[in-house]
Amino acid sequence: MAEIRTVRVMENILKTNDYVARRLREAWDQSRTYVVNLISAPGAGKTTLLETTLPVLMGRYRIGVLEGDIETERDADRIRALGVEAVQVTTGGTCHLEASMVEQAWRLMDTELDFLFIENVGNLVCPASFDLGEHLRVVLLSVSEGDDKPAKYPKAFRTAQVLVITKADLLEVMDFSVERARQGALEIQPELQVFVVSAKTGAGIPAWTQFLEQRRRQTFPEA
Repeated sequence: MAEIRTVRVMENILKTNDYVARRLREAWDQSRTYVVNLISAPGAGKTTLLETTLPVLMGRYRIGVLEGDIETERDADRIRALGVEAVQVTTGGTCHLEASMVEQAWRLMDTELDFLFIENVGNLVCPASFDLGEHLRVVLLSVSEGDDKPAKYPKAFRTAQVLVITKADLLEVMDFSVERARQGALEIQPELQVFVVSAKTGAGIPAWTQFLEQRRRQTFPEA
């Protein structure tokens, strides 16, 4: 009986989350705010990718960032140092962001935005189950993690539309096959767009930022 109650509680949590996520998506569609949810294991380079991505987009778009972490505002401070508005969502132990957390944090932001980036809590398990109302879900996989992550954490890759392989500057010294990682991910989600980037050298960043701009234009065609 305990197991049945646990399942039902989880179902209720997800149903409530999905309701809030739909409300958020409707609000973002109305304001033409394109929302990108970044998920990964800890240390895969989400904040560093943002530090490389945002300066490319800042001149043409209004941008905000919601930073999800169990504790501290360190990542939000790194984003603010770029001149980008960032709101920290400190979960206090919860291993993922939920739509209600995102809604409360987003309401604290002052400006209407063209792009909103959500950096989820570092975790490849729980964040995959929670819709945040985003238009694009991006899973990051760093070269330092190993190319077998898609097989080990399939839901994270199945629910994403984009895979960004990060820290490509380490390929020469790490036992990591881009092709194995790519094929493993595509077997789970054949529609994935795959980018290989290095925030350190800038490799792959132009293609990645151009893709983001293209996806926003497709979602919100100019009147």
